[in-house]
Amino acid sequence: MKGLVLSGGEGTRLRPITHTSAKQLIPVANKPVLFYGLEAIRDAGITEVGIIVGDTWQEIQEEAGDGSRWGLKITYIRQEAPLGLAHAVLTAEAFIGDEPFVMYLGDNILKDGIKDLVDEFRNKRPNSQIQLVSVPNPSQFGVAMLQDGNVVRLEEKPKRPKSDLALTGVYMFDPNIFKAAKAIKPSRRNELEITDAIQWLIDNEYKVVPHLVTGWWKDTGKLEDMLEANRLILDTIEERIEGDVDEGSTIQFRVIIEKGAEIRNSVIRGPAIIGARTVLRNAYVGPFTSIDANCRVENVEIQHSIVCENSVITDHPAQRTFRIEDSLIGTNVEISRTTRKPKAHRLLLGDSSKVELL
Repeated sequence: MKGLVLSGGEGTRLRPITHTSAKQLIPVANKPVLFYGLEAIRDAGITEVGIIVGDTWQEIQEEAGDGSRWGLKITYIRQEAPLGLAHAVLTAEAFIGDEPFVMYLGDNILKDGIKDLVDEFRNKRPNSQIQLVSVPNPSQFGVAMLQDGNVVRLEEKPKRPKSDLALTGVYMFDPNIFKAAKAIKPSRRNELEITDAIQWLIDNEYKVVPHLVTGWWKDTGKLEDMLEANRLILDTIEERIEGDVDEGSTIQFRVIIEKGAEIRNSVIRGPAIIGARTVLRNAYVGPFTSIDANCRVENVEIQHSIVCENSVITDHPAQRTFRIEDSLIGTNVEISRTTRKPKAHRLLLGDSSKVELL
């Protein structure tokens, strides 16, 4: 069995960060989202993985490498354009060959991984198995309807959903999916939809069965979901202090401080993680915050946020406290308070940026 991870796509809902970085490489608890999927595939006993890549292929390949760090062998497969999930499947046909495979959308995180799904597929040997989760807002997802233990109908973001079971973005297939993907036509958005391909299997009497998720699942395609995933992962960490913490600082609850980090006259209230070689001075880091490597945070309060590597957030100590919440701050970002006159907000923002000022 092989794994197929989809890591193309444009990440429009996370712009402007995704103008310059692949959405699958945005860190959750200081680890790229993509890595959670690769670890889940490895833990399910799969060692050969193809990664579908698009315009950000070079960045993804530099980060994931050949897969040896996870005990995987990774093959990179270039998709000419984001023409749909079923198109991505066809792009990988030569890599998959005649083996069954798991298809995993690279911006998904599942608390309990996919081992149970893969084991069940190996035992039952259906033509396809789709992972489903009960959600309160099914009209925002692809929705599955079940009958007698089989999937009988899929609908993509229905206005009046007949079920609350949403597709999570993890699918099991045998090689019949290639036949299905070749038989369907592009949708109204000119994409080959994986839901249409699975429905073709159903309509042509192939066996499609569900697998219900009991733990949490997050599609990290939006800011609020990225922050929620960060919160859920941080809520599972165990305390580990490897950096330098002075006597004037206070560390509360579960906090990870990586090697080379310096904490000076600051308060960190976990769960939180501070990356290697990051410096905190006169700072407050509140719960559910991850600050990546090589950052500097001075005279600032920050909580329920993600700060990517090499960023600097500083304030003048004489000013009132500068506070950040519910934020995703990209790589190489600088945020500071100026003392220049005339006093004004001076902003250098990329396309699709969002700023809220007091």
